[in-house]
Amino acid sequence: MPDLLWDDVKNFFNPNLMGSLPDLWVLGATIEDWQAVFDLVQSSGWTWDYMEGDIVRPLPPAAEVLPRPADAEYVRLHVWPAPGVQVTLWPMSATQVDFDVDLRELQGQTGVDTLCDFVCAIGRRLGKPVFMGAEGQYGYPLLGFDPAADRMVLLADPELP
Repeated sequence: MPDLLWDDVKNFFNPNLMGSLPDLWVLGATIEDWQAVFDLVQSSGWTWDYMEGDIVRPLPPAAEVLPRPADAEYVRLHVWPAPGVQVTLWPMSATQVDFDVDLRELQGQTGVDTLCDFVCAIGRRLGKPVFMGAEGQYGYPLLGFDPAADRMVLLADPELP
């Protein structure tokens, strides 16, 4: 049975209510956590590319990517956990794993399941909670991975926009 059902969470997947790129994050991260995420991406069978600025490069060790100097090129790791679904990881801080996903690519139960599978994989690998909030709403999680329950859980009422 899925962790979350579309009918229960469809408001959290509505780009008109949540913004099209909700924020996902893991607090209390370390460079070792980022390396674990990089290792997961490389070993998962997902399609991915790593970019510095506009140039695709091989994925370096996390210790070479982080911490980022303020004037450094933006780096991002694009991951496609399923065809047509792109997750963008933003290695900007060694202490927080940040990523986003386009809600327009996650409609219906298949979209919810794809997001849950990806978020659970990150959370399980790190053994830490993973949170999702509306675009630009860090600190106000709507749903996330709970490592104690080993599943995705609601953290807010999906009926309240």
